[in-house]
Amino acid sequence: MDEARARQVLDRVGFTEDAELLSLGENAVFALGDLVVKVGRSAPGLNERARHEVKIAEWLAQAGVPAVRAAESEPRGFEGHPVTVWHRLGEAVGPAEPADVAALIRLVHELPSPPAESFVLPRRELLGGVARWLRLAGDAIDPADAEFLRARRAAFSEEVSALKPHLPKGPIHGDALPRNVLVTADGPVLVDLETFSSDFREHDLVVMALSKDRYGLDPAAYDSFVRVYGWDVREWDGCAVLRGARETASCAWVAQHAPTNPRALAEFERRVASLRDGDPSVRWYPF
Repeated sequence: MDEARARQVLDRVGFTEDAELLSLGENAVFALGDLVVKVGRSAPGLNERARHEVKIAEWLAQAGVPAVRAAESEPRGFEGHPVTVWHRLGEAVGPAEPADVAALIRLVHELPSPPAESFVLPRRELLGGVARWLRLAGDAIDPADAEFLRARRAAFSEEVSALKPHLPKGPIHGDALPRNVLVTADGPVLVDLETFSSDFREHDLVVMALSKDRYGLDPAAYDSFVRVYGWDVREWDGCAVLRGARETASCAWVAQHAPTNPRALAEFERRVASLRDGDPSVRWYPF
């Protein structure tokens, strides 16, 4: 989905005023006055995921967890594209740091599961999007690379299913990174709730360990994350498996942008080559 298509969807669901594009990735995110509007891709399951995100926001509001608040209780839609509407937060007063993420994740991990009569949190399908992202990449990527990632996905799916967690299972964010936190004058706030799940709490911790290993996160910043959370996931014997599964998903995620973005193709090729070579020292770059 490109910006032109996203703007067409905005218009068709009733947002005819000028909108400022904030980001374009898995969703197109626009600012309209005091609101933020997210336009999703048209794909099976994404309408239900949008409804799930709104329910999560309502649940977190009731629990007092600092998170973005939904402005409408049901998604709008046009030709399969889900459109959700949110209250716009205040301006960021600084960049989100790993310690900010850790503080919010601790709050999430202290929550009990939501009442079953309200909604049920799904499992964290970390590898669930791989097939779709590779399909969207199409002929822009080498078929051998796509096949390599499909095989890697299958292998890690089996390994992940056999893991024994160190922490008790329960609610998790699912993509606990600084990009999903906004630091406002009132403190850090979670801003992306699509991946909320009920699964290994370790999912929320491995992402930061991977950031240190692959994306150049300052070791001191990682240490601050561990200090605020209170435990280092690298002490867990399942860390390498969960890390490998996330690397597989992160590599495939970039592939979907390859047809229209040469930078995405170059980053995908860098990532898949490092996985093929088994070289954990190759630097990956956020995209």
